[in-house]
Amino acid sequence: MSLRYAWAFLTRLPGGAHPPTDRDLGRSVPWFPLVGAIVGALSGAVFWAVWQPLGAPLAAILAVATGVVVTGAFHEDGLADTADALGGTTPEQRREIMKDSRLGTFGTLALVLATLVQIFAVMPLASRDAVVAMVVAHGVGRALAVAVMASVRAAPGSGLGHSYTSHLRGLPCALSLLVSYGAAFAFGPVGVFAVGAATGAALVVGLIAHRTFGGMTGDVLGAIAQVSQMAALVAVSRLLDDFGWFWN
Repeated sequence: MSLRYAWAFLTRLPGGAHPPTDRDLGRSVPWFPLVGAIVGALSGAVFWAVWQPLGAPLAAILAVATGVVVTGAFHEDGLADTADALGGTTPEQRREIMKDSRLGTFGTLALVLATLVQIFAVMPLASRDAVVAMVVAHGVGRALAVAVMASVRAAPGSGLGHSYTSHLRGLPCALSLLVSYGAAFAFGPVGVFAVGAATGAALVVGLIAHRTFGGMTGDVLGAIAQVSQMAALVAVSRLLDDFGWFWN
């Protein structure tokens, strides 16, 4: 049942079950990386299906768009709100900006750049490579969001500390991260580099959030998932020819 709760929370596809309480949602958090990997597999499947008839550019655009549609732009919204909030001058003002549902200049630029980075990272990959890359990137991105969620304090007034995150259990979250890392490592050297790049990106976003917002918010967690996902895709795109998957 926890997997179905995670599925309903992170995607807009049928098959999930909306958690009746914050406790139920909190207990579903360790399943987030698996849901992310499935979203990545769906995006990769679209790339694989249209890569030959439509060409790599359109295949990359449709694959990235699939991830956005399947998740209802859930993490993209967090990235945009976080970017807009960076325009504030104090932690309090930044947190207020983050709560504003209107999209600002920084948020727009962040969304455009994030979309372009993912499209151009996936575009040069062969169809099978793109599927693996997107599974790894989406899964590891959610795993790092889970790790930060379970280990970093919430920003004052964010409400995050009194929501489902207060019901997280450390051991299942740690195991979720380790399994996600292990699955990525199993794909070979490129999987290791993808995890390293994603982890570094998550640390940078986490440090920025700590200094500028005073802690974590739900939007920052979305930004971490997005930026980590981008970093993993870029690492695969750049290093695949040099190192390959385990079967190359």
